[in-house]
Amino acid sequence: MQSGSQTRCIDIRKFFAIVHKDLLFEWRTKDWWLGMVTFVLMVLLVFAFALDSLNQVFRQIFPGMLWITFLFAGILGINKAFQREEAEDTLTGLFLAPGDRLAVYAAKMTVAFLFMLVTELVSVPAFFILFNFNAGFAVHVGGFLVTLVLGALGLVEISTLFAAISIHVKNGDILLSLFVIPLEIPVLIMAVQATAGVLMPSPPHVSLWIHGLIAYDLIFLAVGLMLSDYLWEV
Repeated sequence: MQSGSQTRCIDIRKFFAIVHKDLLFEWRTKDWWLGMVTFVLMVLLVFAFALDSLNQVFRQIFPGMLWITFLFAGILGINKAFQREEAEDTLTGLFLAPGDRLAVYAAKMTVAFLFMLVTELVSVPAFFILFNFNAGFAVHVGGFLVTLVLGALGLVEISTLFAAISIHVKNGDILLSLFVIPLEIPVLIMAVQATAGVLMPSPPHVSLWIHGLIAYDLIFLAVGLMLSDYLWEV
């Protein structure tokens, strides 16, 4: 007996084919993640010369500075990646290939998430080195890594969702920023609070903020996957 509702599944072969294509292209050109890393490191150097890392005020603003930098780096990288797809008209070929559009959306989000993790992997040690990590900071490594992963996923989900919507819209890059930044404020607040907590000797209520990040990530993951067939038609 056939059920009246069908469960949607990602075309795994198409998903991995697109991920492989994007990773291979980026390995050869390095214009996506390298631009993100360069942006983060430039902001890092500016703050390193402008702020006194031994000042107590700096330690309070450090988590916010970290995540604001990741936010704009993510928007910059994802917007550039989708503009490249539009300029070369490769999305049409991906849509016409066997399999549904869900695989296209999931693959683009996965690649963006991987590049965001690479950006964090490169820039976070540089942040700690230039801002005297050993001069009074305490860090709970496990909680910090979880916060980085969950925060990156939240930023990428929202950015990918609206990048897919704005790709065919005139001045889509402006539209992307207008919609993405307000929606990512909750992610920023929770990620900043969790980061501030794990950088303390006795982190207060960090699990509350991490659970909030998990819930927010799951909501926008579900929204993006459910709307994946309609995003590209806006």
